[in-house]
Amino acid sequence: MSQYVMIYLGGNQPSTPAEGQRHFARYRDWLQSLGDSALSPANPLANTHTVNPDGVVSSGGTTAMSGFTIIEAASMDAALAAAKSCPFLEIGGSLEVSELMQMPGAK
Repeated sequence: MSQYVMIYLGGNQPSTPAEGQRHFARYRDWLQSLGDSALSPANPLANTHTVNPDGVVSSGGTTAMSGFTIIEAASMDAALAAAKSCPFLEIGGSLEVSELMQMPGAK
């Protein structure tokens, strides 16, 4: 089986703490539904910095990427089906799904 990374882009913050708790519960349920195929299930990003070609470092990122999940799936279609059921889509976010390629000589 191949590995796929789902990149979380955008998304709206819940308007109340209760709404946030409900959304997070749906997200946890979704992750649990992935079972053992979720190799690295929830990886939020924070404190992003950008290193530019000239070596200058700036605070913040150049994309709306807010995190990622790595899954194992039989095909891109199976990975996309899993992504389509992610509750992150319910808060206005989108997911980019890419197959992770193995580099020659990598373990």
